[in-house]
Amino acid sequence: MRGTHDRLRRYGSLSAIALGIGALGLAAAPLTAAAAPPPIGPNQVFQGQVNGVTDGAVIKVVCLGPVTSTSTGHPVSGQTVDALYAPGSTSLDGIGYTGSAADHLVVDFGGGPVIGTPVTLSAYDTKVEIPDWLNLPCSGTGKVNFVPAPTSSTARTATVVVTYENIGV
Repeated sequence: MRGTHDRLRRYGSLSAIALGIGALGLAAAPLTAAAAPPPIGPNQVFQGQVNGVTDGAVIKVVCLGPVTSTSTGHPVSGQTVDALYAPGSTSLDGIGYTGSAADHLVVDFGGGPVIGTPVTLSAYDTKVEIPDWLNLPCSGTGKVNFVPAPTSSTARTATVVVTYENIGV
């Protein structure tokens, strides 16, 4: 009987603690559905991100064997690009404008024509993986451009300066 009494006292104490936390307003808030990311549309100010940053971005690349200044390699998987809606931004550095017609952004890695499906963004705050089939420089700096599409005379590309870092052997 004593074991049952001890268990009841222990559980009763836990219940009292839980009630006390609830009375203090510390109980967990009810779960709510997450809002859908806002779609990219005409006449919006935006900023591009590479691996979660707009400044000082690094893209890790695998380059094997002897590497020269013109060597290229493939990006490590798991790296991302996305765009941020930036309506209050006043600086023009890296800031883009969708113009009168754009409903998505095409991400250009500055390597000339890309074979295959380009990276496109149709909503803000939605990370898209950098394709691991791209050929990117093994070192140095470059630009990742976020190009409004379809374009218009009022559209402006956002640019993120990146550093390429070789992690190969």
